[in-house]
Amino acid sequence: MALFTLDDIRAAQQLIYREMPPTPQYSWPLINAAVGTQVWVKHENHTPTGAFKIRGGITFMDWLKRTHPDMRGIVTATRGNHGQAQARAAIAAGLIAKILVPIGNSVEKNAAMTHFGGEVIEAGIDFDMARGAAARIAKEENLFLVPSFHPELLRGVATYALEFFSAVPDLDTVYVPIGCGSGICSMILVRDMLGLKTKIVGVVSQQADCAKQSVEAGRLIETATANTLADGMAVRIPVPEAFEIYAKGADHIVAISDDEVADAMRLYFSATHNVAEGAGAAPLAALMQERAKMAGKKAGIILCGGNVDSALFARVLNGETPIF
Repeated sequence: MALFTLDDIRAAQQLIYREMPPTPQYSWPLINAAVGTQVWVKHENHTPTGAFKIRGGITFMDWLKRTHPDMRGIVTATRGNHGQAQARAAIAAGLIAKILVPIGNSVEKNAAMTHFGGEVIEAGIDFDMARGAAARIAKEENLFLVPSFHPELLRGVATYALEFFSAVPDLDTVYVPIGCGSGICSMILVRDMLGLKTKIVGVVSQQADCAKQSVEAGRLIETATANTLADGMAVRIPVPEAFEIYAKGADHIVAISDDEVADAMRLYFSATHNVAEGAGAAPLAALMQERAKMAGKKAGIILCGGNVDSALFARVLNGETPIF
């Protein structure tokens, strides 16, 4: 699917690197020991918003200003990381930003979005309900509705995949979390552009597994709920355009429990002293689940974000798996 070319991604890098450097990738000895093989971690928690979404925020807002110069602002739905990226980019571009979140969303993610200049509005009990509310506000107030999946978002996010494969081109398998799909789809597209044989494995929560169910059924499946510690993956309704890419390009999809996510959050902190939010820890949890089959192979995992509320993280470090 030719959404963009390698040259388009390199042009995105020029935009993004004006505002942040490439993120590092490290192989941590204690992670390697726990998994039983060589593991490379792509540290997307090391960005100015603490998550990979900032990349798409930069490229999307550049596109929006060029193609819709009279637009006065944006509205979007999020669990936090996409919203931070969009608020930051919109305010820098002189636009207003209304950010729709579900009731009870992360306190600290909400605060970050507010301090980036966005207006945070609670709507509905989950992300998909907030997404519907954002669409209504876009029509009522003549704001541009920023989706969670768009070629310009994907082009920006793809820069992290190009960085990773350029630094470590001989990875056997890369584990990527799936929310709305920009992270895994960009990884698949860049893998294919570079002609690599690396397997891409999607990761979902057992409590939010619409992507896995959809791939296995060969059609879009909506789940009744998406209540999980990994809030960045708490999606009930798959994005059709993303499904078309990961259904064909992912080797398989792993479902992990919240207990496994909490274990991985603790392992990241004890082994690297990096804070991983639930979705950020999910790829490590999936790799731990599949460590027997990965023995002797070189694995990559995406630490996509570190934005977890302090009180929640303290409970996890104390051995608890919070219930949602």
